[in-house]
Amino acid sequence: MESKNVWQLISLYLSTTLALLRHLVLHILTFNQSIIKFMDSILSFYFRSCGLSPIAVDLDDQTTLHFWVTNHRRFDKPTLVMVHGYGGNPLWQFIYQVGPLSRRFNLFIPDLLFFGKSYSKSPIRSDLFQAKCLLNGLGKLGVDRFSVYAISYGGFVGYRMAEMRPDAVERVVIMSSGLLYSDEQRAAQLSEIGRHPSEILVPKKPDDLRLLVNLSMCKENALNWVPDFLMRQFITLMYDHCRKEKIELANYLVEKKADTNLPVISQETLIIWGDHDKVFPLELAYKLQRHLGSNSRLEIIKNAGHAANMESPDEINRLILSFVSS
Repeated sequence: MESKNVWQLISLYLSTTLALLRHLVLHILTFNQSIIKFMDSILSFYFRSCGLSPIAVDLDDQTTLHFWVTNHRRFDKPTLVMVHGYGGNPLWQFIYQVGPLSRRFNLFIPDLLFFGKSYSKSPIRSDLFQAKCLLNGLGKLGVDRFSVYAISYGGFVGYRMAEMRPDAVERVVIMSSGLLYSDEQRAAQLSEIGRHPSEILVPKKPDDLRLLVNLSMCKENALNWVPDFLMRQFITLMYDHCRKEKIELANYLVEKKADTNLPVISQETLIIWGDHDKVFPLELAYKLQRHLGSNSRLEIIKNAGHAANMESPDEINRLILSFVSS
């Protein structure tokens, strides 16, 4: 009898232990599937702690833009519009900048179309259309005078905004944006990389994402140590949504002819470039400065690559604060 009771206790213990282990494993697996989403939520909380709130603006029955905007706009502060590039959404790209810049500026940070929560049914994929939509959205938010800080792909959009609305755009900061890429330079760069840009800009696999970061960074790529399952989560969150449209945006930039008659914008312009940019070579920074003439200034960030805002954020912030506030 005692032996039977002992075996019942052992059986109960084993079944309870197995049930707990099963529950724990399922919990861990579920958590692993949402680590990147959790981090995205933390970044959203951080933006809110910096005095920003999300807002959606319907431009028409086809297009909706999502912005992060300063809660209480102060008219004794200048207004700064921050335009992100291809490497994710503003939460991830401006993580090192939103805090310091929010203390000095009224910030308006849009998701470009097909990134984050911005979307359009329009078939147009040009940077000009992106710029028109941003200007329209800012107008609906009551923003009539502002400066623009735009990086990489966002630089194409920000430049168009300045070109179209010199009455609204006060100053321009362009970082690492190959506006004056020639067809020959582009062909040589693509040949050197050996991959179509859309495969890198809109990665499908962890190794594609690692290549994108390696091209963007000058310093050691920390993603080499990140497990593949986390990389896949990031790809799912950032790139699988509107993947087709993101690829079409990339194809538009690659396939269009170089703009040999790029207008010279009238605004004072600060050009920022990493000295080891592997996406848009440094010579393009000098070319843009010569194109804009005396109304522009070039700042080269030492030991930084294409994503200088991630590698040298303090220096970038200092340059923006000084230039836009002066």
